Amino acid sequence: MQRAKSKNRPEKLAKIANFASVFLHLYAAFSLLPTATYAQEDSSPPPRPVSSPPAIETSWSDLTDGIENRDQWLKHKAVLRRRFLDLIRDQHKPVKPALDLKVHEDVEVDGIYRRKLISYAVEEDERAHAYLAIPLDRKEPGAAVVALHGTYPKGKEQAAGLEPDKTRAHLDHLARRGFVVIAPDHFVAGERIPPEGAYDTTRFHQRHPEWTAVGKFTYEHSIAVDVLMTLPEVDPQRIGAMGHSLGGQGTIFLAAYDERIKAAACNCAASFFRYNDQVKEWSRDRWYVYFKHIRPGLLEGKLPPIDFHEVMALTAPRALLDISAVNDGVEATQRQRVLMNLEVMKAFELENAADRFAFFVHGKKHSVPEESRELMASWLKSQLNAEPVK
Repeated sequence: MQRAKSKNRPEKLAKIANFASVFLHLYAAFSLLPTATYAQEDSSPPPRPVSSPPAIETSWSDLTDGIENRDQWLKHKAVLRRRFLDLIRDQHKPVKPALDLKVHEDVEVDGIYRRKLISYAVEEDERAHAYLAIPLDRKEPGAAVVALHGTYPKGKEQAAGLEPDKTRAHLDHLARRGFVVIAPDHFVAGERIPPEGAYDTTRFHQRHPEWTAVGKFTYEHSIAVDVLMTLPEVDPQRIGAMGHSLGGQGTIFLAAYDERIKAAACNCAASFFRYNDQVKEWSRDRWYVYFKHIRPGLLEGKLPPIDFHEVMALTAPRALLDISAVNDGVEATQRQRVLMNLEVMKAFELENAADRFAFFVHGKKHSVPEESRELMASWLKSQLNAEPVK
């Protein structure tokens, strides 16, 4: 028996050596872990004293710096409006022609509303086309909305639900909610796509060298309000506007421009001038040029004397909802939008209209998700059915 044990001894020694090797490797691995991890678990967290909230300091505060009451704000607001009209070069718009409204098509949609294809004059020799929806159960004047589409060649068709992407079928969605809706084509889309292609503004600038594309579409969207004002189904005190992307920008500018817009909701509008590494895109030298006249200044690193927070504040005390995504483009820029909107709220507060401004931020990129569509519709319904703003 003694001899048998001696034969198995090498195997046992090998097993012991192998176990010792594994133990040493485990010990070495654990010894390399940061000791702070264990120290932190064993120690109490640092004390968190009670404190007052610190002031949020941003350059967006230039909107109301030094303004302490409503009278001071209204004087400053008048200055901002002049800057805004100069930015869009409103003084170079043409004389507004008679509407000369025509109906080209009239169909009933699902027993809910009538959809008409209409056209109307916007310049002496230029007509705009739009879809117009009127709910069949509209018995007396009520709420109406100007629905503005994004950068899409068949914009009004998309808004009417005649294109594949139903998330942007704003006219159809709102008409089913009981609104009268007009969805006009952008001036370089739909029936008026120029030979150079959709959204190319070359010919527009050749015809109107001193005007701006933003001035042009804002002026035309205001004429769409004129169309709504002619309808017996529309209450002139309950007209709103909404839009996505380029239409979101159009909504901001239209609400600032036309005081007949009592409530507005913009979705994923473009970023502003400051804190924007792509700011030159507002005055690029190709395709769609928003503000041609600001290009020399931008090339020198100089921004216009008015920015989006000041344009948005011109809507007060009328209602405005801003919906955006933190990951729509450059995140660092879009995150500034939250700080910007906090300052816009101050302007509404100065006009005793804090309940007429709101903003919603999500992480679904450049889109119109269901919750955004429902939020815009609910916002417009509640604000347009509220006591009219005077």
